[in-house]
Parts: sequence; C-alpha cells; structure tokens
Amino acid sequence: MDRPAICRGGSLSLPDAPELDNAVWAALDGPHAHLAERFGRAARYRPGTYAFAALADPADPAAWADLHTLVGPGTAVRVKPVEQVPDGWGLLGGGEGVQLVDTALRAEPAPEAVRLGPGDVPEMLDLVARTRPGPFLERTVEMGTYLGIRHRGRLVAMAGERLRLPGWTEISAVCTDPAHRGRGLATRLVRAVAAGIRDRGDTPFLHAAADNASAIRLYEAIGFTPRRRNRVMQLRSPGTTDAGRALSVMTRSARRTPIRPAEPDGGR
Repeated sequence: MDRPAICRGGSLSLPDAPELDNAVWAALDGPHAHLAERFGRAARYRPGTYAFAALADPADPAAWADLHTLVGPGTAVRVKPVEQVPDGWGLLGGGEGVQLVDTALRAEPAPEAVRLGPGDVPEMLDLVARTRPGPFLERTVEMGTYLGIRHRGRLVAMAGERLRLPGWTEISAVCTDPAHRGRGLATRLVRAVAAGIRDRGDTPFLHAAADNASAIRLYEAIGFTPRRRNRVMQLRSPGTTDAGRALSVMTRSARRTPIRPAEPDGGR
C-alpha cells in the first residue's frame, strides 16, 4: 500500500516527529527497553546488539555524567546525535549521517524473501563483512524482523529492522552481494520489511552515510525523503571517576577540527 506524501501549499512537508531527533534514546527508553543497559539519563544497547549509547538530552551535563557512570572510565563509546561534548571526553572519530523517512514508499511483501533468525547470523555477518552496510553485530538480529533472499541456498541480500521507537521503526542492514546487484533485490527487501512495519501501525525510516550519495538517491527514488542530518561521534570517556563527576558542571562545544571517519551508520 502506498503512503501518500504530506503536502502543504503544494510542497512536500515532513511529519512533525521530535522523537526522531534523538532516535536511539527514544528506542532505549521505549520499545527497546528490554535491550538496554541504563543509568539515570543515559542508556546503551547491550553488548553485541548495537554499538551505540544515547542521552535523554545531549545538552544536559548531568546526562553525560550518567553516561560516564554507565560505561566506566576510559571506555570507547559511540553516541548520536551530538553537538556538544563535555571536557574530559576524548574524540576518537566520527561522521555524519542522513535520516530519511517514508513519505511515498510502496510497501509490499516479497514472496522470495525468507525470515532470518539466530541460526542465520554467521551468514548475515559474512554478507555484512563483504558489503559494509553499517553496524551489524552478533545480536543485532534480536532488534526486529530480518528478511533475506537466497540464491542456490546462499544468502545474497538482506534487510531488517533496527531502532524501534514509538510510532517508528528503522530499516537497516540493507545489503546485496556484489555479484547479485542490479536485480532490485535490496529494493524488494526494503518494501517487504516496510510492509511488516506498516502492518503494526509504525512508519519506516532509515539512515545513510551522508557521503553515500548512491544510497540516498535510491531511497529517495523509492519514496523516502531526507529529514535531517545527524552527527555521530566515537568518544572515550574520562579516565577517572573524579573527571566524570566534573561533567555535571562543565560542557564545551564539540571540536570542529577534521575528524577521522568512523564506520558509516546506514545502508548502501
């Protein structure tokens, strides 16, 4: 079923969805609470699920202090979206992603798609290693429904659900074996995953690396609309407990010097 674009005054208008501005927190504080480790106003996904943490309010120094308590001193952690980093946190890398939402996607089942589960994880990890669609770990499959297409018994394409927050579900891990590209497998899987999301009353969204122009063009062509850019940072927490406590009284602007690219967050 097609979802009509929202038009106001003859132009496309995106839905007002503030929960998407801090999607990782909205998921960990909501439908994915069972996958969360949490302390106060900071949370992260359990190891092996999704390598991101989140803050209830990234501008709140107390939330950063809670994150320090949660992850411990001298620990590497990925956080998004982030515009300000407190003193004492080391910058290890980062990047920028684009968030896109479904405004006109045709969602429909893919008869050739099969449901993937824990027993398929070794094949899924192998496909991810060859195609690099973004973060996918040993337990990521627990975050939602994953569908795949096989050729002669071998997994050659997949897509699935990652972040789930009230009213929204992210499509992620969209990838196709290089030998099988050009057949529309990824598009069919995105439509099929979206059909399941729509069936439970949620709206699909997704992320792509900001420099992955080909993926962004594809998603726009099938009915997604860019909504915002997200800055992703890979950080190291302060090395001492005292430094962590100081976070409650001091923040500063994030460094604006060039940063080493981290693994992109989003599908190809």
